[in-house]
Amino acid sequence: MLEQLLQLDTDLFLYLNNLGSTTWDAFWMFYTTKFYWIPFYAVLLFLIFRQHTPKMFLVTLVVVALMVTFTDQITNLFKHGLMRPRPCHEEALQSVMRLVKPHCGGKYGYFSGHASNSMAVAVFVGLLLRHKYRYLIFIMLFWSALMGYSRIYIGVHYPLDVLSGFVFGAGSGFMFYKLSQFLKHKYKLH
Repeated sequence: MLEQLLQLDTDLFLYLNNLGSTTWDAFWMFYTTKFYWIPFYAVLLFLIFRQHTPKMFLVTLVVVALMVTFTDQITNLFKHGLMRPRPCHEEALQSVMRLVKPHCGGKYGYFSGHASNSMAVAVFVGLLLRHKYRYLIFIMLFWSALMGYSRIYIGVHYPLDVLSGFVFGAGSGFMFYKLSQFLKHKYKLH
């Protein structure tokens, strides 16, 4: 059963990865690079700042920092605990896949840190600002879904790596959203 699932994951990876073309490579490399999203994160922080008192904004910043740290560390724990190689490190796949990045990255890929972090941010921010920006959560989820796809496109993650990252990230984002609300009400930071 597990072997069949992993084979299906490999087949789906090869299908999605090989949909790419040199025309789109630069776009997906741009999309998957965290550095280029700093202005986007700044806009999100500004929107959060506008909706909260200065004290609650600071608490929210601390909660977000804890969330990203937690999500990153658990992702690394899974990667080094399960030791599933990235597809670009699999010799059998190297001749039939597209590696868009100049290098493959770390040895292990289960589960995707990009997918888990982007989904955690999407859920957290979407829930935090849902009363003022009704459709923001859908925009954030779409952004995160494209982030996950970018990892398959460039050849560094299997679809199951991305899907697992999404599930973990959504849970993490929800949990830290609940923590921020608990702190807001407990300490009357309205």
